[in-house]
Amino acid sequence: MTSNILSASGRQPTIAVVGGSITGPVTALLLLHAGFDDVTVFEAAPASAPLGGGLIGLEHPALDVLDRLDIGQHEFVAHDSEAIVQMTVRDRRPAETIRRTYAGRNTTWTLLHQALTRRLPAGVLHSGMKVTALVEEAGQPVLRFRDGHTAPADVVVFADGRSSTGRRLLDPDRTLRYAGYVAHRGIADITPQPGLRDFLRLQPCPGVQFNLAPVPGGCDWTFYLNCTSTEYAQRFGTDPTRRVFALPRHVSPAARAHVDTCADLLLPADHAAVVHATTTRMAAPVLDISPPERMVWPIGAGHAVLLGDALAPVRPHTARGANNGIEQAAGLAAALTQHRKYRADLTAALHGWQRRHLPAAVAAVHRGPVIGHQLGLGTHQPAQ
Repeated sequence: MTSNILSASGRQPTIAVVGGSITGPVTALLLLHAGFDDVTVFEAAPASAPLGGGLIGLEHPALDVLDRLDIGQHEFVAHDSEAIVQMTVRDRRPAETIRRTYAGRNTTWTLLHQALTRRLPAGVLHSGMKVTALVEEAGQPVLRFRDGHTAPADVVVFADGRSSTGRRLLDPDRTLRYAGYVAHRGIADITPQPGLRDFLRLQPCPGVQFNLAPVPGGCDWTFYLNCTSTEYAQRFGTDPTRRVFALPRHVSPAARAHVDTCADLLLPADHAAVVHATTTRMAAPVLDISPPERMVWPIGAGHAVLLGDALAPVRPHTARGANNGIEQAAGLAAALTQHRKYRADLTAALHGWQRRHLPAAVAAVHRGPVIGHQLGLGTHQPAQ
């Protein structure tokens, strides 16, 4: 089936973006920048909810998308080093150091999210709007929310993260599965060395990795450690596929003690001190999913799409989570712009976008378990 909303009604398409983290606001800003005048972002968390995230590596194509939105790198890149310093650690001492150049820059979720959301015009972002259903009414997609509100749209963009409601509604057979290890993380107000600017990666032994990078006011660290599902539930309160982010209130004393003990056993003393000095901690179980086979679903005469982590959450070692989402958002905005400006058939434009971006998403899903296996982390389960 083909569709052309413009030729049928003479109006621009109504676009609903579900998800207010990174990919959702990028999508909305790209569409507004392209001249769309009916774009709304729905975020499930209330405005008062504490939000946060860790370090994000952005490659040059994603950085260029932000440039096109007139977001200068000085707003979200605190340290412009391109270096990745990889250290093999033996007996808590660096044994070998390799310096590589990263084709991009590092930022933090907080800096990037602030840069994006402060550019959203008033009235575009609606917080506390938890989607419960997507239905067809009078030939049009309609979102239903937990509070009873509804929102019709011609195009529904689900950019609602690893626990995506959109994926559950559109592609329910693709469920998350635990990969067997956890990314423990925190932000400390000290660094292991004065003047730290580079991204550090420490590899003490198979099954362990410690990443650290400078952020405003200190450093952000991630400690990857193997962990069974039972151990995760004991330390963080429930199954890893149910608690895909362990917020500070979920981190038990046992979880904290385990990370401190591993730091003392495996890391150089100055890096272990950074871990010990971190008061507020979080954790994220590393999860896998079957590769997606599509990104676009027809809903009556309209469409729904998945992108970013809503489409295919990937292991953090791939460094492709935010990059996939931003690049897919730019491609989606281009496809929709061809429809708005030149009356291109919307269905064909969306499927062209899918053909362009789906292979990269699938490749990243496959790549994650391979990297994990090389590092001795978790269970090696090739994507089915």
